[in-house]
Amino acid sequence: MSLVLDPTAQDLLFREARTAQTFSDEPVTEEQVQAIYDLVKYGPTAFNQTPLRITLVRSAEARERLVPLMAEGNRAKTATAPLTAILAADNEFHEELPRLFPAFPQAKDAFFSERPAREASAGMNAALQAAYFIVGVRAAGLAAGPMTGFDFGGVQKEFLDGDHTPLMIVNIGKPGENAAFPRAPRLAYDEVVTTV
Repeated sequence: MSLVLDPTAQDLLFREARTAQTFSDEPVTEEQVQAIYDLVKYGPTAFNQTPLRITLVRSAEARERLVPLMAEGNRAKTATAPLTAILAADNEFHEELPRLFPAFPQAKDAFFSERPAREASAGMNAALQAAYFIVGVRAAGLAAGPMTGFDFGGVQKEFLDGDHTPLMIVNIGKPGENAAFPRAPRLAYDEVVTTV
């Protein structure tokens, strides 16, 4: 094997992991979410900017506000998932850079003084962190159901503010019955990788 990671862990994180469409009613604890974050926070981002912000939708009241903002095909699973997370990019991440990137604290002003530069960087780096988050959910033995089918403006207005841009919504929990669609094909190595 060319990979150091144990094959069982490889399966848990990638080969056997599936995007869940249904969930059991087993709750997702705060301790599980804390463990997920404490693992995935080490994934790299540019300048260690870590712009991902996570809003956990736990209360019935909050879920009632979120479900109508989901695309029709995502409403039922969001209504019944044990936990739903709104993943967003913090466009004011630069305020934390002097602490997060002490090797060059001037990066805050040197590279990110203009809002468009911050938005572009926050979006790309928070998307990286969102991918780490999904893998972290799998590492906790849970299933993730990431979705981009929702009213982005509505979610921002209802749950965030003008400094936070929603990226995706992720349902989290133990898979329920008929949780996954059949495995879809993937591109082969030689269709993706080019050597120059």
